[in-house]
Amino acid sequence: MYLLSRALVFPPVSLANEDGLLAVGGDLSAERLLLAYKNGIFPWYNQGEPIIWYSPNPRMVLFPKNLKISKSMKQIIRKNKFRATFNQNFSEVISNCKNNYREGQGGTWITDEMEQAYINLHKLGVAKSVEVWEGNELVGGLYGIDLGHVFCGESMFSKKSNASKFAFIYLVQKLEKENYKLIDCQVYNEHLASLGADEISRSAFLTYLKK
Repeated sequence: MYLLSRALVFPPVSLANEDGLLAVGGDLSAERLLLAYKNGIFPWYNQGEPIIWYSPNPRMVLFPKNLKISKSMKQIIRKNKFRATFNQNFSEVISNCKNNYREGQGGTWITDEMEQAYINLHKLGVAKSVEVWEGNELVGGLYGIDLGHVFCGESMFSKKSNASKFAFIYLVQKLEKENYKLIDCQVYNEHLASLGADEISRSAFLTYLKK
């Protein structure tokens, strides 16, 4: 395991172990986070642990053209049950992602330190969110890092059934119109696989990042 110093540098991602664990330590400064994402690396750790950095192989991604929308979801979209906005209430979205209960998960990996770090990135125009509303109530959303041609999804939440799925579909369709290469989903997830996400090699993912 590579121990990071104060220097803004990461080891080659090829040195990550089979679980994708690459390095430990460092900080969550905007400069380090941007360097990490541009090189296919992201932080993932629990409260009370040191900062742990990952670069998994394979990588779960979704190419916008491969988006799958179920019949039931198409009906929900047609009924205008929800409406979506883009990057209008980032702090509320990340707060809900942090505090949203997930079955089988003892706590949140979004620590106070991490929440503030991504809010800082939002202020720099890098971290962005999708908000889903039912009437005037925020019922779902997601946030991630916008690299201009790749969107790195970080977390989503849902207070009403299908609200987070609605947020994801909205994001994918928006980014497809803007010619984004792909959405980074990090690691395999059945929910995202049902929407068309699939695994590619880390080397292929890095190629898209560098384009």
